[in-house]
Amino acid sequence: MQGKQNIRSLSTEQLQAYFEEIGQPKFRANQVEQWLWQKQAKSFDDMTNLPLEIRPRLEQDFVVNALTIAEEQLSNDGTVKCAFKLHDGKVVEGVLIPAKDRMTACISSQVGCSLTCKFCATGKLKRMRNLEPDEIFDQVVAIKEMAQKYYNKPLTNIVYMGMGEPLLNYKNVLTSIARITDDIGLGMASKRITVSTAGIDKMIRKLAEDKVKFRLALSLHAANDEKRSHIMPINEQNSLDTLAEALDEFHRNTKNRVTFEYIIFKDFNDTIHDAQELVNYCKRVPARVNIIEYNPIDDGEFQQADPEKVDAFAAHLERHGVVVNIRRSRGKDIDAAWGQLANKNKLANEAAA
Repeated sequence: MQGKQNIRSLSTEQLQAYFEEIGQPKFRANQVEQWLWQKQAKSFDDMTNLPLEIRPRLEQDFVVNALTIAEEQLSNDGTVKCAFKLHDGKVVEGVLIPAKDRMTACISSQVGCSLTCKFCATGKLKRMRNLEPDEIFDQVVAIKEMAQKYYNKPLTNIVYMGMGEPLLNYKNVLTSIARITDDIGLGMASKRITVSTAGIDKMIRKLAEDKVKFRLALSLHAANDEKRSHIMPINEQNSLDTLAEALDEFHRNTKNRVTFEYIIFKDFNDTIHDAQELVNYCKRVPARVNIIEYNPIDDGEFQQADPEKVDAFAAHLERHGVVVNIRRSRGKDIDAAWGQLANKNKLANEAAA
């Protein structure tokens, strides 16, 4: 093998083949995987049940790429936001969101994003690359440790709702979920994991075909094509009609009801007419709705909707049989909007390019 390879990029079969090649039994692969994924070892010297002569060979052939915390912000409401520095110097974001009944890790899937949604600070960053499965996994581990550090509670939920579009990094995202849910990993239940997409109908159909067990959320934000295309250019190639068909297929194949994420903006999508359009769309796809209060970004054209309008909007949905939850704005006193920390670290990303 030429040069040092990221050992966590190897499958179990590839690792077994490596050990056979150097004259070791295949079960060494399982030992190493347990150290890497279950015990989160960052050094081959930590792998104490491996023969002493094997560890220098692993050090010679492989590297364990580990992220570090570049910046950590604690909000008055308990939210913890982090900038994670990757092995190549690029920066992504993750958030711990504490609640009475859960501890949620919100994680990124790409460095930057290519979708240019108008309301998102990440849209100001070009997409630099996809995250590898181990880089996604390490965000969860870091936030899991924060939950213990700040609250002495275990991590209960994971949402792929940070920087990037998860379905444009399909293979790596699904591989990371396999590692997170595996017993030789974090052993978390698939139903505790939600992948949020801006809406790519062919990839949603791929999820349906693969019969994934995790939950799916669609960043909807408007239930008519004109408004949605204005704030989310991806809607021009993935209309609400095509998305409804793909989401219905997802529900039929997985039996999981979809969640519509609806950021409510002042004087844009906060009227009762907008609410009725959302009611009508919910009739097409078995779904629940999360109404999200907006965290404004610098130089953005959108503002947070009035609380009275948010409550009236939610009440209209409920009257028409839609299951709805209002997610109040978190982290108002820190860089709460996605991409704000990364924009502050933009020079680091550009230098690492």
